[in-house]
Amino acid sequence: MNPQSNAVSESFFQSQGIAPAVLSATRPLYWSVRRELWENRSIYLAPIGVAALFLFGFLMSTIHLAARMRAALALDPMQQRELIEKPYDIAGLMIMGTTFVVAVFYCLDALHGERRDRSVMFWKSLPVSDLTTVLSKASIPLVVIPLLTFAIIVVLQGMMLLLSTAVLLGSGVSAATLWTQVPFFQMSMMLLYHLVAIHSLWYAPVFAWLLLVSSWARRAAILWAALPLLAIGFFEKIAFNTSHFAALLGYRLSGGPTGAGIQRGSMAMETPTTLVVGHFLISPGLWLGLAVATAFLAAAVRLRRYRGPI
Repeated sequence: MNPQSNAVSESFFQSQGIAPAVLSATRPLYWSVRRELWENRSIYLAPIGVAALFLFGFLMSTIHLAARMRAALALDPMQQRELIEKPYDIAGLMIMGTTFVVAVFYCLDALHGERRDRSVMFWKSLPVSDLTTVLSKASIPLVVIPLLTFAIIVVLQGMMLLLSTAVLLGSGVSAATLWTQVPFFQMSMMLLYHLVAIHSLWYAPVFAWLLLVSSWARRAAILWAALPLLAIGFFEKIAFNTSHFAALLGYRLSGGPTGAGIQRGSMAMETPTTLVVGHFLISPGLWLGLAVATAFLAAAVRLRRYRGPI
C-alpha cells in the first residue's frame, strides 16, 4: 500500500480525534465481519429474494386495489386501518421471519462449518484472535441482520406505498385515505425499536447458544442445539410434573415483556415512548439473558481455541 496514502489516512483520523490504537483494534473485527458477509451471501440474498417475490405479488394484487379502497371507505376508521395496513404488516412479518430463520441457520453453521471444511486451520494462522472471530460471527445475527431487515422492510413498504398511490391516482381514487391510514414514519420507528429490542437484545442468548453448539458439535449441530433443551423439559415434567423450563423458553422466544413486543399482526403502533423503552430496559429477563449470552460466547471462544478440524 502507498505509504503516502497511509500517512494521509492516519492524519485524517487523528484530526477527527480517533486514536490509531482504536483503529488497529477495530480493523480486524471490521474485516472479519466483511468476510462473513462475503462467505455467507444468503444473509442478504434470501430476504431480498423474498422481498422481490412479495413485491411482485403485491403488484399483481393492485389490479383490484381501487375497488378495495372504495369498499374500505364505507368502513369505520379502525376497520379501514386494519384493511389498508394488512399487506404492509404481512410484508414486514415475512421479511422478519425470513431473516430470523437465516440467523438461526447461520449461527448453527458459523463455527461448525469452518471445522468441517477444515478452513479453521487457515483462519487460525491469521493474526486474528478467537475472541475477534467469535464476536464477528455474533455481530451478524445481533447487529447486521436486524439492520439489514430494517432497511429491506422500509424500502419494500415504501415501494408498496408509492405503487399503491400511483395506481389509485391512475384509477381516479384519492390516495389521501391511504396515506392517512398508513403512518409510514410511525411504522418505521416501531419496526426499528422491535428489531433492536427483540431480534438483537432479547434473542441474544438464543443466538449465543447456537454459536456455542456450533463450536462444539462434530455433526448435526441443529440436533445438539435442540435435544438438550427438549431433554431438560421432559425431565422436569416427568420428575416434578412442572413446565417451568418450557415456559421460560416460550417466554424468551415469544419476545418477552409486552412493552418490547409489537402488536401481533400490526406494526403501526404508537412510536415507543420513554416509559415503554424504560420498562424494557429494566426488565430482569433482558439483563439475565445478556449475561447468559456473554457466558455462552465466552465458552464458544474457548472451544474454538482448542477444537480442531472435524
